[in-house]
Amino acid sequence: MVRVCPPLCSPGDSPSLRLVTTLAFLQVGARHLPDAGRPGVQSPPPSPAPARGSMSLREHALALFRSAVGTVRPAPMLKRAVTLRADGCPQLLVKGRAFPVKGNLYLVGFGKAVLGMAAAAEEILGEHLMRGIINVPLGIQESLQRAGMQDMLLRPHSRIEVIEGARNNLPDQEALRGAGAIRDLAEGLTADDLLLVLISGGGSALLPAPTPPVLLEEKEKLTKMLASRGAAIQELNTVRKALSLLKGGGLARLAYPAQVVSLILSDVIGDPLDVIASGPTAASSHSVQDCLQILDKYKLLTSLPKSVETVLSSSPASPTSLEDYSHVFNVIIGSNTLALDEAKRQAEDLGYATLVLSAAICGEVSRVSALYCQLIQLVCLAFAGLRDGPLGDEVRAKLLQLAAELEIPGLNPAETLQALRGLGPDRPVCILAGGETTVQLQGSGKGGRNQELALRVGLGLHRAQAAEAGSPLGNCEIIFLSGGTDGQDGPTAAAGAFSSLELVDEARREGLDVEAFLSNNDSYTFFSQVQHGHHLLVTGLTGTNVMDIQAILIRAKERS
Repeated sequence: MVRVCPPLCSPGDSPSLRLVTTLAFLQVGARHLPDAGRPGVQSPPPSPAPARGSMSLREHALALFRSAVGTVRPAPMLKRAVTLRADGCPQLLVKGRAFPVKGNLYLVGFGKAVLGMAAAAEEILGEHLMRGIINVPLGIQESLQRAGMQDMLLRPHSRIEVIEGARNNLPDQEALRGAGAIRDLAEGLTADDLLLVLISGGGSALLPAPTPPVLLEEKEKLTKMLASRGAAIQELNTVRKALSLLKGGGLARLAYPAQVVSLILSDVIGDPLDVIASGPTAASSHSVQDCLQILDKYKLLTSLPKSVETVLSSSPASPTSLEDYSHVFNVIIGSNTLALDEAKRQAEDLGYATLVLSAAICGEVSRVSALYCQLIQLVCLAFAGLRDGPLGDEVRAKLLQLAAELEIPGLNPAETLQALRGLGPDRPVCILAGGETTVQLQGSGKGGRNQELALRVGLGLHRAQAAEAGSPLGNCEIIFLSGGTDGQDGPTAAAGAFSSLELVDEARREGLDVEAFLSNNDSYTFFSQVQHGHHLLVTGLTGTNVMDIQAILIRAKERS
């Protein structure tokens, strides 16, 4: 249910700071913020309301993103889910279930957050862990070391072998080598063994094992073609599973008859076990027919390599049975919802009336950005007392139409509109959302879904203000932030970007054409150039991954 929570105090206000942030920001506690300008967090505001503090909307947006990412760091999540009872007969306790440990415990993992998860697991398991193999993103150990994040690195003389690969989140030969090592370990297990599997977003690229005769290059080319035509992550993973030895439950089947316990950090809307990292330990709910329908939808069915045709033609017609996975215990230990809940608490502490739209935002970025622009206009109209006028009616109608088209899970337009009623200029507003949008590539530029979404929101706000004389948008301060919790937005060095009502005008003064950059899907180049990269969100790899976080912060400008 959508709910607006009353603020505790008024947020601060200061000139924007240039964002220069690294992985080290995650070492700050999830709820910690600088003392300067952080008014009245522990108690309700005195009467009269406190004076404005010293933090800008931009600083607040960064603080919310930081708190969201901080709460889904691998170590805290894993330690909440797993303990080892060492007295008497040792047992591994996972979410209330006990598994005997008798010198038979092995570990494998793959994904962007798995290094930190493995470090926490090794701390818990100690000498009970016999051997482990994990596949993690290229360069992540060096990045974490450089950022001083020792808690996310394995201890010296670890029993866990680390293989780095999947540059730019794309399968490569190193990832293929790691997948082969994981496969060999799983195939050698017996009924007396216990296999702990660590899974996070990015796991698909880090566990490539194409079914022969399909080659890695052929599978990768097909995946790229699907992504470039706007295929959602669920569709991509359905195709990957159909062509993989380890995905779609393949790893669990190879490990049989060993007991398999999977700890999963979800980066997929709705947390479906068979979709996250393409479901290596879960029964697939998809058949080969589903795969063929996806390929046909994106007009690729008639141009498949011969090897892909061979594998698909020999695949079972129906999904695997749940009975084949009675030896598997899958547990979701972290998700986008958990991150948004923490950001919401932080926003309330900062004094915002806070609304969480959905943890399942999806759809093409042009449509999602339009939805956000309508929401921002509604808030600004409410601030100006014009919510129930003709313009308010027009904006609401567009919002309802967009919501109906996007069909976002968890988003109830009627409840959202009701929650927005009653907002006034005396209370700043924070709208939070999470999920994963898609970009239909039309150009050859460089960027990612978060940067393109931020740029489209900036352009949409500019157009809305230009189209309406005396638009209430100009009476509000507005910041929009979209960032990937893994710290990487597409093949770029950025996690995402900030935008505002003033972004387009700033760009034009520097001779930059926003629409030209968007038509070439070149959002990273745009944000790198405008104000010397001031609007980029740069974090480095974060060691976690629960999809994307968006934050809209709005407050009425002070009248002179």
